[in-house]
Parts: sequence; structure tokens; C-alpha cells
Amino acid sequence: MGFTYKIYNQQSLYYITCTVHQWVDIFTRKIYVDILINSLKYCQTNKGLEIYAWVIMSNHMHLIVSSNRNNLSYIIRDFKKFTAKEIVSCVENTIHESRKDWLLWLLKKDEHIWFWQEGYHGKEILTKEFYMNKMDYIHLNPVRAGLVEKEEEYIWSSCAESHGIRKGLLNLSVF
Repeated sequence: MGFTYKIYNQQSLYYITCTVHQWVDIFTRKIYVDILINSLKYCQTNKGLEIYAWVIMSNHMHLIVSSNRNNLSYIIRDFKKFTAKEIVSCVENTIHESRKDWLLWLLKKDEHIWFWQEGYHGKEILTKEFYMNKMDYIHLNPVRAGLVEKEEEYIWSSCAESHGIRKGLLNLSVF
């Protein structure tokens, strides 16, 4: 990944993207999305992760985040490491996973888990305009993918809460 997307200011606000290895569509099953949601909640409660906007797509996720207590790079590293192990374990132990052999073939080699692509494509948010641009991009992702007609209909996103329609799955911080 190099230095292009490194988090230099650990107290700043960042737009990040985490992508599943080989763009595997694993988050088509709620059981795997729940692992991400629960881990993000844990990071909010126990590590000081602040989430301003988010979306989970079939093979990647976008977040606007910061940390009020800990090193943001460490939080993201730990989040990715934990969720990778948990999701692969869930695939291994889910009896009704029709793609089990294929998923494990792609995401695990010789007991080494390779779930997330390296890095997390972080971009520091320095202006309100850039923040709004990235929030719109995040919330319109399911519309562009043809999953919903209106961005607020997508449940695995902060959009409906940011529009005041319903409470989301994660607590949101205000920019």
C-alpha cells in the first residue's frame, strides 16, 4: 500500500475503505455483516472509535472515522485482524454455507488468513466540502450498485439516521 494512504495525524478525521481480498462478495450474508457491526460497536465502546458515516457493501466497506482516545491506525489494524479471524471461523463452522470450500480456498492458505486486502485506503478529511463529498459517496454506494432506489432504504449504512428517518445500527458522531 505504501505511504499514499497512511494515517499521519492520528487525531484527525479520515475516510477509509476496507476491501475483501480479491473483492469476494462475502457480505451478502447477514451473519458476516453482523460480525463487522458488532466489532465496530466494540471499537466505539472500548477503543474510542468515532464513526461519522459508514456503509457495508458486498465486498468492501467505507467509513468516516476518528478516535478520541487511541491511535486510529491501531484501531483499524486490530479491527481488520479480529474480523478476519472471526469471519473465516464463521465460514468454517457454518453448516449451511454453500460457498464454504470456495471461500476458504480464497481466504485461507496453509492456516494463514488473507481476508482483507492490505491497507485501508485512508484519506484525511480537512474540509467540510470534502467531508460532505465522501459522506454522499458512502451513502450513494448502494444506489450506484443497484441494490436500492433510495440511499436511505439500505440498512447497512448510516444514511437513514443521517437523514433523520430511523436509528441506525451504529452510534454516529457529529462532524
